[in-house]
Parts: sequence; C-alpha cells; structure tokens
Amino acid sequence: MEKRKCSFCGGDIEVGTGKMFVKKDGSTMYFCSSKCQNNRNLGRIPRRVEWTDTAHNLKSK
Repeated sequence: MEKRKCSFCGGDIEVGTGKMFVKKDGSTMYFCSSKCQNNRNLGRIPRRVEWTDTAHNLKSK
C-alpha cells in the first residue's frame, strides 16, 4: 500500500483516510484533515504555521 504525505502540513496520511484534491491542471493535493485543507484554502503558508512539520524543521536548524 502506498503511504502519502499531506500537501499542507507534511504529516503521514493513514491508508483509507484523508482527502485528495485534483486541480484543473491535473495536479493532485492530499490533505490529512479538513484543518489542513481549510488553511490551504485561506492562503496560509505552511512554513509560517507553527504546528506543521515544515515549520518545526525550520526552527530546529
């Protein structure tokens, strides 16, 4: 089975959960929760949101 990563927070998505969003150009985005999907729709940048994996990786450097 294929493991996927959330397109917003970078967290792992369990098999059989999450949402897949396909844009008009054919690219796909995977979301682990509606929280991640709504934050992306609001135009928030993942590295500026403290609870995302990308923000944690920036702080540790």
